[in-house]
Amino acid sequence: MRFFSHRTLTSLFFSLLLVGNSQAEFTSEQQQVPLEVLPTDPALAKVVLIAGSLSNKPGQHEYFAGCSLMMEWLKKVPGVAPVMVADGWPKNEAVLDGARCVVIYMDGGDKLAFLSPERWARMQSLVDAGTGLVILHQAIDCPPDRATTFQNWFGAAFQGDIGCRGHWDVKFDSIPQHPINQGLTPFELLKDGWLYNLHFAESGVTPLLNCPMPDSSRKSEDAKAHVGRAETVAWAYERPKGGRSFGFTGCDLHANWADANQRRLVLNGILWTSQVEVPATGVDSAITPEALAKNWDRKVFLKKTAAKK
Repeated sequence: MRFFSHRTLTSLFFSLLLVGNSQAEFTSEQQQVPLEVLPTDPALAKVVLIAGSLSNKPGQHEYFAGCSLMMEWLKKVPGVAPVMVADGWPKNEAVLDGARCVVIYMDGGDKLAFLSPERWARMQSLVDAGTGLVILHQAIDCPPDRATTFQNWFGAAFQGDIGCRGHWDVKFDSIPQHPINQGLTPFELLKDGWLYNLHFAESGVTPLLNCPMPDSSRKSEDAKAHVGRAETVAWAYERPKGGRSFGFTGCDLHANWADANQRRLVLNGILWTSQVEVPATGVDSAITPEALAKNWDRKVFLKKTAAKK
C-alpha cells in the first residue's frame, strides 16, 4: 500500500477542489434558465448564445449571466429565436443546425472551447454555411496557429506579438454610421477590460468604435509606435465568401450591461450578423438591478484564491 505525505494529500485536495469549482454545477438560480431549447418555428432567425465556463472573479467574465440577459432581450425582438448554451459548447450539436448567428462569449487563448479538431471543423462548417458570428471580449484571443483562420472567421485576431490588454475607462466620442451603430450616442464605459491592436483581416472590416488608450497600456513595440492613435475595439466584417461577423472586446465587467449603448451595440450586432434588419433607432432593451444581479457563477474558491495573492 502506498502512503502519501500530509503535504501531498493537502495539495491533491486543493487541486481537486479547484477543478471541481472550475466545473461547478449550476446554481439553483441558473438551473431555472432554459438551455438548448430549440425554437418550434423554423421561420424565426435562430441565434445561439454560447456562454463559456467558470472564469475570473465575481462580476467579471459572467458569461452565463451575460448570455441569459441577451437571451431575454432577444426574445422580445420580432422574428428572432434565441437559444442559450452553457459550458462553452452545446451538449446537443443539433442546436447549431440552421443557426442564423452564433454568439461566442468565453475565455480565449488555449481556453477556447472549440479548439479540438471536431469542434473546429464544426465551426468551419458554420462559416461555410454563411452563419453570422459574434465574438465578445477575450474570445478574440487565440493560439498563434489559429490566428489566420480567426481573421477569416471574425475579421480579427488578438495575438501577444502586438496586442495589448488591460482595464480602464474609455470614451467613445464619435459614432460612425453603420447599421450596428444605429441608435448609439457617444458614451463612456468604466473599468471594463479591453483588448486592442488586433491583427485585422486585409479587407472587409469596418471599424465601429474607436477610442484612445492609456499610453502605459502599450506594452508591445508595435503599440508603442502608435501612441495617441484611437484603437478599434468594435468592428463589423463582411466575410469574402459570404456571411457576416461582429466583434467587441469589451463585456468583461458585468455591470456595464447596465449601459444602454453597450446593450444596443451588441444586440444590433447580433441582428446584423443574422441578416435581420436593425431598427433605425437600434434594438431597445431594459435592465433592472435585480436582473443584473441574477445568474452569476459560483466563484467562491476562485475569489478566495485571488484574495490570497
